[in-house]
Amino acid sequence: MSARIAHIWRHPIKAHGAEAIAGARLSAGQGLPFDRHWAVAHEASDADGSEWVNCANFNRGAKAPALMAIRARLDEESGEITLTHPDRPPLTFDPDRDQAAFIQWVRPLIPEGRAAPARLVRARSRAMTDTPFPSISINSLDTLKEMSARAGKPLSPLRWRGNIWLEGLAPWAEFEWVGKRLRIGEAVLEIREPITRCRATSADPETGRIDIDTLALLEESWGHRDFGVYGVVVEPGRIAAGDAIEVL
Repeated sequence: MSARIAHIWRHPIKAHGAEAIAGARLSAGQGLPFDRHWAVAHEASDADGSEWVNCANFNRGAKAPALMAIRARLDEESGEITLTHPDRPPLTFDPDRDQAAFIQWVRPLIPEGRAAPARLVRARSRAMTDTPFPSISINSLDTLKEMSARAGKPLSPLRWRGNIWLEGLAPWAEFEWVGKRLRIGEAVLEIREPITRCRATSADPETGRIDIDTLALLEESWGHRDFGVYGVVVEPGRIAAGDAIEVL
């Protein structure tokens, strides 16, 4: 089987829910549309969405693992987002208008002693990615299979909060692309760097509870804490599940 896109995921609210999509049109110098389009600024942050700021300004799974079990669905026409979580009732709200409802819903998922959620901010220039450049994360299901075998249990792709998941590769082949360009569907991305992972990946995305030390597994098995790579769109175009990829 030739390498191809297996899945595409976006995260409308940074660290607060994943959503599978069939495809998207990528623009040069921008992230995946509606990915990390909003973020949850905590009470110790002055982030307002006017510019990119470090992820430490926002509530995230590394500090609140229960957030990892949120699923999201964005209705692009109405602008409403529906969130679900095993420990919370479903919530449908407009992230630009119904902030109070969202803050009330999400607050119980933040551990005591952690900065509480204060407000939702909308990215006004570019996605609130974990990188100071507008990145799209690219991950390999074949690498994940090897990691799962080493862990002795299946590891869900949702642990890694990735955008594009590929299949049909040799495990860890994606690290060889750093500094190269990759055609994905109609678009071309420049692969910038490996993704160094945080403790959010230790949480089971079905329950939001920590069940495995993924960072120790990476370190002990491969001598690093990297999984996946960051790419930047240099040529626009549409991508969709099933599209072939090509290293240029």
